[in-house]
Amino acid sequence: MPETVKGVRGDRRRATRRRIVAAATELFVADGYTVTTLEQIARRAGVAVQTVYFHFGNKRTVLKEAVDVAAVGDDEPVALLERPQYRQMDDEPEPRRLLARWVGNAREIFERVAPLMAVVRDAAGADPDMAGQWATNQQQRATAYGLLARQLADRDALRAGLGVDDAVDILLALVSFEVYLILLDRGWTPRRWQEWMTGTLDAALLEVRSP
Repeated sequence: MPETVKGVRGDRRRATRRRIVAAATELFVADGYTVTTLEQIARRAGVAVQTVYFHFGNKRTVLKEAVDVAAVGDDEPVALLERPQYRQMDDEPEPRRLLARWVGNAREIFERVAPLMAVVRDAAGADPDMAGQWATNQQQRATAYGLLARQLADRDALRAGLGVDDAVDILLALVSFEVYLILLDRGWTPRRWQEWMTGTLDAALLEVRSP
């Protein structure tokens, strides 16, 4: 088969997957995981339900894909921490600028993924598959915040007596989609959350600056 034909077919498959994921995201956020069916997703995406089964197999896999795409912003097979916006921070020498850049990235991610994470959390109590998905997502958060904590420790920036593990615990508690959504429900903007979170983490994690 000519490479151009393979390429066209591959592009069509990818476009179909994107439509399915976009439709599923809308339905999951609006109606929840349990109520949403593959038939509804298919109708919203404008495809046959067999097409959804072909690409994903089941509803859990559709939600996983939706979360993964929302977390990174696209469907490229590149892990979040391997992307340029995170790789470049390895070279940031100033701890407060480093922390501010991490929070800025977190805001962009939360704007996309926070509503879907609420769907996963709400479904986890009654669905073992969703409980596993939730556990995986929490481990991914711990891995990411562990990287930030070690970056700050390597720059001798953590407050006296504060170890990497404690710094990770603080990050997990504060930089969560739950806190983000609570404050947005209270009328905050994502930008206000970012500014507040940057200052809060500065005070909680970093060595006090000399006058």
